Amino acid sequence: MDNFDGVVKHVSKKKYSIFYKFFSLLSVVRGYNILIIVLAQYLASLFIFSPESSLKDVVFDSDLFLIVFATVCVIAAGYIINNFYDAEKDRINRPLKAKIDSIVNQKTKLNIYFFLNFSGFVLGFIISWKAALFFAVYIFLIWFYSHKLSKYPLTGLISSTVLALLPFFIIFVYYRNFSKVIFAHALFLGIILLIKELLKELENIKGDLLQDYKTVPVAYGDNFTKGLISFLAILVAVPAYFLWKYPEIGYMKYYFYGTGIILAIMTFQLWIGNSKKNYVFLHNVIKLVLIAGVFSLVLIDTSVIIQRIL
Repeated sequence: MDNFDGVVKHVSKKKYSIFYKFFSLLSVVRGYNILIIVLAQYLASLFIFSPESSLKDVVFDSDLFLIVFATVCVIAAGYIINNFYDAEKDRINRPLKAKIDSIVNQKTKLNIYFFLNFSGFVLGFIISWKAALFFAVYIFLIWFYSHKLSKYPLTGLISSTVLALLPFFIIFVYYRNFSKVIFAHALFLGIILLIKELLKELENIKGDLLQDYKTVPVAYGDNFTKGLISFLAILVAVPAYFLWKYPEIGYMKYYFYGTGIILAIMTFQLWIGNSKKNYVFLHNVIKLVLIAGVFSLVLIDTSVIIQRIL
């Protein structure tokens, strides 16, 4: 931390280079998360929403590209506005990241925020007025969550999960594939996201307390939050069991088996440790579970992957 402070002070004597500003902005918009979301949208399109389409048909679908591009713009803008409202809290919970994020000033961030939202809306309008309306509502909901809902326990928890699912909802509507398997996938993902958000709230409880954010751990305590995570870890078996019965998921069934084992171990670890370090570790584990879920989508159709590519 001291070394980083020294670098910041040294650089601040001059103007920050474009590299530092780009790196800072990439940190603010969480470029790694956006990359995973883009990959997840395309893989879900190929293996879940439109399983009969070839890789070429999906990748070169111009409307799908515009939907994904618009989603990237709106989500990046959402991270910026969330960073804006959570600046004080992040200085407590994530001091190093807060220092990196502060390299780009707030005025510049807000200008980029409005530009990205405008771009997302225009891209949606190119597809159809319904897509434009969806992205307009999505933009508003992200702002409303950052400004108001994130400060309240259950509404903040549920709304953050819903917002994380909306990028897949627009793809779902685009392909109009209303199968039970898709709903089971959505339920499974939603429960995992709820667990992730609760672990994040446990991790950030110090900053939430000081900034008067009424999250679940702040409002109801650590034990209640751990109990809720444990309940969700058991509840996730319901959509997983439903998916296991469908041969269409192929070898992805082993991902669900593995996730069940990991959640059982995580739940045990959750109850024996109360330190922030433990919560950070578990939060990172659940993020890895989500990333593994994205890549495991290719296991749905391993027997014909080469044919799909060709």
